[in-house]
Amino acid sequence: MVATRVDFNQAIIDEFRANDGVVGGYFEHLTLLLLHHQGAKSGRERVTPLAMLEVDGGWAVFASKGGADENPAWYYNLLAHPLVTVEVGSGTYEVRAHEATGEEYERIWSTQKERAPQFAEYERKTARDYIPVMVLERI
Repeated sequence: MVATRVDFNQAIIDEFRANDGVVGGYFEHLTLLLLHHQGAKSGRERVTPLAMLEVDGGWAVFASKGGADENPAWYYNLLAHPLVTVEVGSGTYEVRAHEATGEEYERIWSTQKERAPQFAEYERKTARDYIPVMVLERI
């Protein structure tokens, strides 16, 4: 049987919750959060594990999609519905999402590439002009 992306994500979500936000394997060197978001078109509740970076009392997440040439669905969901919930470690927080631009974008994106070099590879790989960074501010 072939595992689907949903199965893959669910395994990460289960491990995250069982270990207060710590995940091993491929993601062992990354800090993850669980993003609870609403489908922009469907309105359905979704939970997506994402690499994150702590910034200014909140968190930044990266619409890298592994260097694919299109943005991930969760990015559009945040643009349509920016009030969301995240699980970080063993805590749950209400946040407001906004897309980083200008100096904020450059500062966060360069820090993430330094801390997790695979993000620089995603940037080289994609045909997109840039990989969006979404900032999740506590409310």
